[in-house]
Order: sequence, then C-alpha cells, then structure tokens
Amino acid sequence: MNDTATAAAPAAAPPMRLGDRLQHMGLVSADQLQIALLEQKKTGKQLGDALIALGFVTEEAMREALGQTLGQQTIQLQSVLADSQALQRLPKAMATRFQVFPVSYSPETQTLVLASPKPNDIIAADQIRAHVGLGVSISWRLASAADVLAAIDQFYGYELSIDGIIQEIETGQIDMASLSQGQGGYSHPVVRLVDAMLSDGVHKLASDIHFEPEGQFLRIRYRIDGVLRQVRVLHGRYWSAMLVRLKLVAGMNIAESRAPQDGRVSLSIGGRNVDFRAAVQPTIHGENFVLRVLDAKRGIVDYDKLGLTDRQYDILNLMLARPEGIILVTGPTGSGKTTTLYSVLSHMNEESVNIMTLEDPVEYPITRIRQTSISDGSKIDFSDGVRSLMRQDPDIILVGEVRDKDTAEMAFRAAMTGHQVFSTLHTNSALRSFQRIKDLGVSPEVMAGNIIGIIAQRLIRRLCRHCREPVEVVPGGVEARLMGEQAVGRQVYRPHPGGCEACDYQGYKGRLAIMELLRMDGAIDELITRNASLGELSAHALAQGFSPIAEDGLRRVLEGVTSIEEVGRVVDLTVRLAG
Repeated sequence: MNDTATAAAPAAAPPMRLGDRLQHMGLVSADQLQIALLEQKKTGKQLGDALIALGFVTEEAMREALGQTLGQQTIQLQSVLADSQALQRLPKAMATRFQVFPVSYSPETQTLVLASPKPNDIIAADQIRAHVGLGVSISWRLASAADVLAAIDQFYGYELSIDGIIQEIETGQIDMASLSQGQGGYSHPVVRLVDAMLSDGVHKLASDIHFEPEGQFLRIRYRIDGVLRQVRVLHGRYWSAMLVRLKLVAGMNIAESRAPQDGRVSLSIGGRNVDFRAAVQPTIHGENFVLRVLDAKRGIVDYDKLGLTDRQYDILNLMLARPEGIILVTGPTGSGKTTTLYSVLSHMNEESVNIMTLEDPVEYPITRIRQTSISDGSKIDFSDGVRSLMRQDPDIILVGEVRDKDTAEMAFRAAMTGHQVFSTLHTNSALRSFQRIKDLGVSPEVMAGNIIGIIAQRLIRRLCRHCREPVEVVPGGVEARLMGEQAVGRQVYRPHPGGCEACDYQGYKGRLAIMELLRMDGAIDELITRNASLGELSAHALAQGFSPIAEDGLRRVLEGVTSIEEVGRVVDLTVRLAG
C-alpha cells in the first residue's frame, strides 16, 4: 500500500495577518507596527486606519496590502466615472451608513459592483442584498474609507440647505435637511450655517473663503482657480453671530475686535480632515474674515504629476542630483511655489535623508520631514532658524522665503557648507532672480557656484473639456504670430462663453503650473561674477536651450489644455507680438 496516497493532505496555511503582510512587503518596520497597535488600542481605529493616520503607509499601499490579505480585488475610485444605474440601485442614506459606493451596474449580467473599506461586513452585505433584490448579484471591491466617502459626496451630490438654515434662524422652525448632514444631533443654526459655508467652499474646490462685511450686508466670495467669485450675499445681522463662531473654532480672542488675529480651523469634510488658516482684519464696516483652505489631498501633487515635459524632468533631476547649493522657486503670490517645493521634497523624502524646513507657517505636515513654523508669535525668524537648523545635522533645508539680507546670507552660508537648500523668491522670471538676490545684499562672487538652478512658474486655468470650443490657427492670425507658422492648420481651443454645468458655467475648471527651468553652468556663473546684463544672460541661456515660461504656456495651448487668452493673463505675450 502506498504511504503517500494514504497520507493526509497538508493543512492550508493560515492567511497572513495584515501587519505581517505589511512587514513582509517592506512597507512598515516592527517598531512602526508596534506603535500602530498601541494607537489602535487607544483610539479603537482599525489597524490600517491607524497606520495611515500615523503616516507610516499611504492609502494606496494599504489598499493593495488589504486586498492581498482579504483576497479581494481593489479599486481606485479617483479614476471612476459615475454610473447612473448603479447610483439608482443604492440610495445615498444607505451608501453613507455602510460606507459603500456603487461603482457600476451591468443590466446584461445583473451585476452590481460595490466599493467598500469593509467588503467582508456581513451585516452591510445582507441589508444591501435585501434592498437591491435577490436577482442582482453583488461583486465587492476594496477601497479606502476616505475614497468611498469622497465618491459618495461627489457623485450623489451634497445637500447643505444654507437657505433652510437661514430660514430656521428667522422663523425658529428646525431645518431637517441641514440637521441630517451634521453629526451628533441638533446644534445651533449659526454653527450649522458656518460649517455649511466652509463645507461648500471645500466642495467647490475653493483655495480661499472670504467673509466681507459691507454697510448692510455680508458678501461671501470663494477664490476658485485663482479668481474670486461671489457666491452669496447675506443680511448684515447674521455676521456678528457668525464671526463669533468663526473666531471660536479658529482659537481667536472673541473680545478683541480692533486688532488683526490669526488662527487655524480643522474640520472633517467628505471623509477627510481639512485645515483652514484663518485671518481676521478690522475694516470700516466691521471685521473681515478670510480662510485659506489647506487640503493636503489637493495641496500635495505627486512629483511625476507636475506636468513637465521629459526634457524639463531631465533638467530638474540634474538639479536635484547636486548635493549642495541653492534651488530657488520664483513667482508671484499664489503661483503654486509651495506646492512645487512640497512635491519635490516628498519625492526626496527617504529614510537616509534628513530634511528640515522653516515655513511661515507650516501648511501641510509631511511624515519624516522636520517642519518648523515661523510666525510673529514664535521666538525665531528665518535667519536665526537657518543658523539653528544647521546644528541639527540636515541634508536638505527648506527656507520658506528669502525676504531680507540676513535670511539670504544664512541660506547661502548653508549652501556653502555642504547643504542642499530650497527656497522661494518673488521675481517675475528666472533670469531676473540674480538682480533680486544682489539687491538683498548677496555679492555676485557668493552667488556664482552656489546656485544650482532657478524655477519660475505661474498657475493657469484648465479649459473645461466638456464645453471648450475648437479654433483653427490661420495664417497671419494672433495664434500663428504667437506660436509660429508651423502651428497653421492646427486646432487649438478657447472657453465656451457661457460655460456649462460641469465647470459651473466658467469655461475653465482646475489649474496647472507652467514653468521655466534655468540650470546653472560655468558660463552663467562667469557672467554673474562680472555683472553681465540681463540681455547677455538671456542670450547665453537661450543658446543653451533655455525655454522661457511663455513657450511652456503656448505648449499647453497646442495640447488643448488651456487657451491663449489664459496664458496671456499670467504671462506677457506682447513681446512676441511686437517681434
């Protein structure tokens, strides 16, 4: 008798636990796992949520690891389009309650695909199956909780009932629609009104929210894609109560009304935490209140999604490869300099590198990077901060802004002593930065050899892909004169005059950066040392292949991403027309 045949089949190996799998994949260390387990016990969070909150793993990596552990297919909801049939199968209340998003529905196979952070939740599965009917088969996909809640918000729409809250304040009749959006039961209508306005601003992708009192009314404006838009006008009598609420959540002194104040607000919106930087300013009509939206999910762009050409990436990678010196990012206020710097630092953020920053203030906390906030209330300024940072054994230093002689000198001293330094500067172009640094008191001899490169950038609005209108480039036209005769016959686009529902009737939706990158070489250093004119510097840079920012903007026009009018709004194109 064959012993092999009679031997019992080996028992199946138990499934690998999530923590063990993450360690096996090299995503977390044993120490990090232990910290997350302690945090899990303290807060009651799932282990995966604790690891993400601590910054040890990204949501994408966690989704993949969970998928392997649970044997589930994963899905990235950012790339999913709305399926009206799927949305009709599952009401929003049920989707929100169980944290489930209907991805798609196939009438042919009667299959409903659902995304959930807990695809093995038996209670949720039973109730959803009872609702959709036994004839429909359900296929589950694994997604992060934040992505699911954001998708529910985006595709089901959000009801904030601001009108209902105002009516409740006036009549005393409770507005049930706004109550259903909140958490924790009834709260004062002014509290809900302020929360609704802030949530509305975040949903509409505003970068700033303005509360502006006038004589008899309150104007509310959002800055969307770099342009201020009036969204609401309320009676002036609401403002005093709203202002008290805003000051309270921002940690300001509600009794102080004659001096400017700064603060910070944190809210949970669409399943993720969003911070606001708040500032109040006394005016002749009362206190003006402005909130800067600091949404890390939108504020930090992946390095490979900066939208650069292959040549631009090659130039930038060569800059980053130099171990010491200064890299400057220039442009006016609101041109995306901080976003670019954060993208670069996140790209360089490895365990073997010590990155330290001085910022005014810190906008987005990043794991492993040592960030220090410089403000009026702190005891250090930029120049003292750089001196202190150099004693912290840094490899890379970010100085939020070179704004005076002391800061400039300390930044260059850090670069000369073997550090890689990043900073911002307010100039109109890369080549004009040298004169600006000279004006700050840095000698040409110190500049030469210590500047790695300069990035100048602007933000331009993207054309709405749903309603943009094609325009053919004709000989002798403005487009041909700007882009060259080789563009004749090509199709470019302009915004639809009235826009459409997808872009909120603006013709544009979203923004992107256009850049010029100047990488230093020995010849430019020599020109700087002998105080060469801007014309000489420009001639040499162009001979070496330097591409001005206007060229990058016109490249985007040819790609159909933006319009010539939009590029002309942020970059001077008249020189090209005059030539």
